[in-house]
Amino acid sequence: LNSFLIGTISPAEGSSIEMLPVNFAEIDAAVKLLLKLKVDYKQMTGQDYKAGCPPSENSIAPDNGPAADGADEDTVDPWNVATTNAKGVDYDKLIVRFGSNKIDQELVDRIEKVAGQTPHRFLRRGIFFSHRDMHQVLDAYEKNKSFYLYTGRGPSSEAMHVGHLIPFIFTKWLQDVFDIPLVIQLTDDEKYLWKDLTLEDCHRFAVENAKDIIACGFDVNKTFIFSDLDYMGSSPEFYRNVVKIQKHVTYNQVKGIFGFTDSDCIGKISFPAIQAAPSFSNSFPQIFGSRKDIQCLIPCAIDQDPYFRMTRDVAPRIGYPKPALLHSTFFPALQGAQTKMSASDANSSIFLTDTPKQIKNKVNKHAFSGGKDTVEEHRKYGGNPDVDVSFMYLTFFLEDDEQLEKIKQDYASGALLTGELKKMLIETLQPMITQHQERRKQVTDETVKQFMTPRPLNFKL
Repeated sequence: LNSFLIGTISPAEGSSIEMLPVNFAEIDAAVKLLLKLKVDYKQMTGQDYKAGCPPSENSIAPDNGPAADGADEDTVDPWNVATTNAKGVDYDKLIVRFGSNKIDQELVDRIEKVAGQTPHRFLRRGIFFSHRDMHQVLDAYEKNKSFYLYTGRGPSSEAMHVGHLIPFIFTKWLQDVFDIPLVIQLTDDEKYLWKDLTLEDCHRFAVENAKDIIACGFDVNKTFIFSDLDYMGSSPEFYRNVVKIQKHVTYNQVKGIFGFTDSDCIGKISFPAIQAAPSFSNSFPQIFGSRKDIQCLIPCAIDQDPYFRMTRDVAPRIGYPKPALLHSTFFPALQGAQTKMSASDANSSIFLTDTPKQIKNKVNKHAFSGGKDTVEEHRKYGGNPDVDVSFMYLTFFLEDDEQLEKIKQDYASGALLTGELKKMLIETLQPMITQHQERRKQVTDETVKQFMTPRPLNFKL
């Protein structure tokens, strides 16, 4: 890598230099090779490449699974998730590609010890499977140095589906067990920039989505929910951090990270800085005052990681701590883990507005089955729980580990039929959605205003 050198020539006064033609194709090829070599270097050594710092002799690659092949590589970015595998995205490959760390049993056990509670089922089952700097967060917490949580939602419609609840369910657990403050960003500005929606609709969706988020049970005394369209204009400190981030990220960098093209509006190109800003505590002076040293932990789906890889790169250059992250897997569409849920396709998921009858019909008609074509074949050969959407959904929502394992074994052996498995899922989802709807009815406009008003929160750092 050190062979890629750039020389400079300073001409003597009064002399001239003949300008040679520049071969941009060769430069582009060299840059691509350099980037590939850096990726190869990290996979081989487990370290980021630094000029003049050769790897130590005992450097080894982290045991995070095989490198991605390229031809069958999954597509994962903040706007697109695609795979040809019926089991879903290969998360071991994704860990290597993104350069994060696997949440292993040692980390799960440590979270249990520090939190003093049984780990959430999302941790026990590998639904949250990857992290950045979680050990650092726990180290500080054990020394009585607290942290805060940050997660978000892009409000593109009034109705959220059950998959949207995953980060909020887990974030609530983290807030409860660690007794810490939480900020929730509603990126209504992002949806206006990316979707064919009016500003008014995007803001209205943000308020409606806030009601569903509040219905998850967050503590109003420890939670601040904000709309970008509202908060950016009322918080100079937040906007100043946005500008600091914008100054330290080049157009080429955001093109490389997010795939922006020359035809994208400038709003899209500048937006990543807005999603990055809540990672820094002094963006919220009403909560943290002028303190900029408070660690941030971000629970999110791994498709949002590109935003925070950028944030972590910028943070030390503007004098802030890097945010830590906990990444979740993707919630599968009813039609299978290789398809993407769509708010425009009512049959792709279970929505939080669905009635018990709609839930039953959707699961029975649309949930992809891992069973055999006939009852006789299923009894003889068993089903495949790894591709069965009903079983996948139970993995997210059924609390009892032993019951879940028995369902898996019975389905794989053929003792449990697909119709019976779907019935179990229906009986799990119906009361869960009904209870959520009842809690949401209790969320008034005044309640939303309380959560969305900038104010001090009740916590101890």
